[in-house]
Amino acid sequence: MQSLFILLILVLVSSLNKSEEGNMGRFRELTPEEAKVILHKGTETPFSGKYWKSKDAGIYKCKQCSAPLYSSEHKFDSHCGWPSFDDEFPNAVKRIPDADGIRTEIVCNNCGGHLGHVFIGERLTDKNVRHCVNSISMVFEPATIDESKFSKAIFASGCFWGTEYMFKDMKGVIATTVGYTGGKTENPTYKDVCTGTTGHKEALEIVYDPKIVSYETLAKQFFETHDPTQVDGQGPDIGEQYRSEIFYFDAEQKLLAEKLIGILKEKGLKVATIITPAAKFYPAEDYHQNYYVKKGSKPYCHIFKKIF
Repeated sequence: MQSLFILLILVLVSSLNKSEEGNMGRFRELTPEEAKVILHKGTETPFSGKYWKSKDAGIYKCKQCSAPLYSSEHKFDSHCGWPSFDDEFPNAVKRIPDADGIRTEIVCNNCGGHLGHVFIGERLTDKNVRHCVNSISMVFEPATIDESKFSKAIFASGCFWGTEYMFKDMKGVIATTVGYTGGKTENPTYKDVCTGTTGHKEALEIVYDPKIVSYETLAKQFFETHDPTQVDGQGPDIGEQYRSEIFYFDAEQKLLAEKLIGILKEKGLKVATIITPAAKFYPAEDYHQNYYVKKGSKPYCHIFKKIF
């Protein structure tokens, strides 16, 4: 997985280099909150920034000038409340003595915008370095995934926050996106789907590497992390939009889903899961993506229970 992320980052950096040459000469107009940190060397409140717990693959760039600063491969969880990195892109960050005479400030080497501070000797990673950076000083550019090399799966098992949580860190899962599918309304919003009149389900789209994880393994995870016997709902979430459903992309996925349902029925379970051809998938609003990671909590209606 690490080598795949490195490859994705290298591709993204290569594609950014040409565009950044023109963009880095033009500074972005900052909001008062951004200026307070980037220009006047302020500090955002710990655990409040957008990126402090992010684990997505991609590049972190300077908010003011768009210069690439850090790769997601450099990022680690230091539990300090701010994004932490143990390395940077070559010549991306400049270190200068802090005004307090004790710490070392880090700024963007291209525009001089304040990023945060760097600490040495904490032994939190093998590189023994921690760049403590304000989220507000950066923008994130997701890595582009060549989906021709991977496969997709779509599962609906109640509230999509919990469904994503149960799949996101599985080995072989490249990307997860929560959204809406299976209904008649085009470009639905969360408010639309909650009315129960769109026909859409809260669902999870998974991009995975079939060389690392099989569709059958993913489907078993689907069945073992929710109650497939509940009709039109999951736990306290009641309604057609929360029902258990598998959206298959090909005959092989359909047959595997039917096979697993057959096994569960042999075990005496009255499976309510529906198997449906994959339809257009509409990504949900940004605040729904990686919801539990951002919130720092766990699902209330999704737990793992071994049944296979």
